[in-house]
Amino acid sequence: MITLEGVTKEFVTTKKYPGFKGAVKGLFTTEKVCKVAVDDISFHIDRGEIVGYIGSNGAGKSTTIKMMTGILTPTKGKCIVNGIDPNKNRKENAQNIGVVFGQRTQLWWDLPLSESFTILKEIYNVSDKDFKERMKFLNEVLNVTGFINNSVRTLSLGQRMRADLAAALLNNPKVLYLDEPTIGLDLLVKDKMRQAIKDINKQYNTTVVLTTHDLGDIEELCNRIMIIDKGKLIYDGGLQELRNDFGGKCKVQIDVKDLGKIQKQDYYSIFGLENNQLKVESDGRSIIFTFNKKLYGVADVISYVMGQTEVKDIKIQETELSEVVKEIYKNGVINGTL
Repeated sequence: MITLEGVTKEFVTTKKYPGFKGAVKGLFTTEKVCKVAVDDISFHIDRGEIVGYIGSNGAGKSTTIKMMTGILTPTKGKCIVNGIDPNKNRKENAQNIGVVFGQRTQLWWDLPLSESFTILKEIYNVSDKDFKERMKFLNEVLNVTGFINNSVRTLSLGQRMRADLAAALLNNPKVLYLDEPTIGLDLLVKDKMRQAIKDINKQYNTTVVLTTHDLGDIEELCNRIMIIDKGKLIYDGGLQELRNDFGGKCKVQIDVKDLGKIQKQDYYSIFGLENNQLKVESDGRSIIFTFNKKLYGVADVISYVMGQTEVKDIKIQETELSEVVKEIYKNGVINGTL
């Protein structure tokens, strides 16, 4: 459905100089600066996939999306969406995609929501029969009936986001691009939006590309995640694989009957780990081990403590996805490790 091959996007601008003198100098200089926003990215997305495309601010996410929607032309490489070049065939591409930007709307601000839908129906040449069928489905999954006659400017943020999603789906797009679709929404509305996206994907086999900083969206919706950093694609794989490859850190909290028997032992020597590979803490009633489970087994830690004193309770906390992604943003990926 979507294929990018060696796609690069460069922006060339006139060099800016600081201060008043720099401003004057800038009037006469022709020196140019080249910024690489997307650097030799390649990937393929199959029809019906829901893919999370994430990265820190300025990483190149929006630039990639704009090339896939036909707004920008790649400097190098090839971008194909549903068998066509989106930049060379913008009108045809627009008929096959839907776009929702969390901070922008495609609705007419002063018109009733129903009028916006009617205008979009004509723009996309949606037949009366298809329009009626899709509005029925969209009302079921997005529940826009209660405010469809209200002007867009009077809608709450949650209502407007649901309306924008419905508007993006009126033409039954083969590809749906979602940029921060749940930004600013409360938990209840977020859950409704996420469920609606799932239902739409299931009903129409719509390919969804989701960019977000809310990792809850990623965990709830996506089986595949792509991470871009400084213009380069640094990870492309499943969520569970991401956790397995980079989420090895584990915290084991063991509540014991007699803490004095075990809290001062030399666990670094016992477990054969270095100081930077093992952290041992105590909260007065428990002993807490933090370590990489690839280096030492969780069962071995628990077994050793149980051999020393009576254990009352055990809690095991795996690394959360947010922590894994935070480390990738901070350190990148080097040979499959953080």
